[in-house]
Amino acid sequence: MIRAAIVGIGRWGRTLVGAVQGKSEQISFTAGHNRTRANAESFCAEHGIAIKDSLDEILLDPAIDAVVFATPHSEHGGQIEAAAAAGKHVFMEKPFTLDRGSAVRALDAAARARIVLGVAYPRRLHPATKELKARIDDGRIGTIAHCHSEQNSPAGLFMDPRSWRALASEAPAGGMTASGVHNLDLMIHLFGRIDEVYARSLRRKVSYDADDTTSVMLGFAGDMSGTLLCSLVTAVGYRLAVFGSEGCAEVLTPRGDFHFTATPAAMPAGRHTQAAPEIIEYPGFNAIRAELEAFAAAIDGRAPYPIPAAEVLHGVCAFEAIVRSAATGQPVKVARD
Repeated sequence: MIRAAIVGIGRWGRTLVGAVQGKSEQISFTAGHNRTRANAESFCAEHGIAIKDSLDEILLDPAIDAVVFATPHSEHGGQIEAAAAAGKHVFMEKPFTLDRGSAVRALDAAARARIVLGVAYPRRLHPATKELKARIDDGRIGTIAHCHSEQNSPAGLFMDPRSWRALASEAPAGGMTASGVHNLDLMIHLFGRIDEVYARSLRRKVSYDADDTTSVMLGFAGDMSGTLLCSLVTAVGYRLAVFGSEGCAEVLTPRGDFHFTATPAAMPAGRHTQAAPEIIEYPGFNAIRAELEAFAAAIDGRAPYPIPAAEVLHGVCAFEAIVRSAATGQPVKVARD
């Protein structure tokens, strides 16, 4: 059993704890730290977590194997470096970091310390994603023409303007840090390197001084195209659609079900009609528990964590290019890793 500490015990930190505490035989939270201790004391007491006064206290504790961070984005790089120096394995919430420089330093620190470094992109572990990738790789979807992704929520409508998440410096390019980076990572996983991005980011409804809706056109190596939408001011929704010469494959909410609609074998005599899709359902799958247990498995040496460091770095480079494109209104080449 991996003994983990949770740092950052806000809404999402509590979600991470709730996914495994008392449910997993591979990982449990034994300690925690929150910037405002009083806000986390009752939660920690309820879940058997010893609350600590500082990150340093956690890093010096030999009874803690790993640290899970759900903290402000700008702090991620330094926190990874500090934990690596202390020999603690690290699970970092997305986005990994906000720029290439800090990402390189964090990855180098983890590699030198030989710790396991997990990044929170749980959609990679969902069985619908695995089904989609298998069909892309074995050619069942055919030649890929385009990929469209969207992940939206009303989070911005209810955001406390005093929250660090409402700061433009912590959330550049609107919805990217909250949700867009999930599908950015997924498209890198499915299709490889992104060469160029062209982004537009707008403030449409939120009451705080940051953007809330971001759209991106992406050019992949090999000339495939993609689009990404993330908005924080609309209904909850998720869709990843891959358009190929043999059919259209989709991962859809509410449960991440897999849909495949085949391309017809011949031109119809009349109007085009949509064939009935093949549907594979995955009720009850908990992707957050899956990512934390994959992290534990990597620490135990049973399997490597499923997001390679090179793809983590490329994701940060692509994110940084999106931020620059949104700011300049121009297409931006993605930096070489």
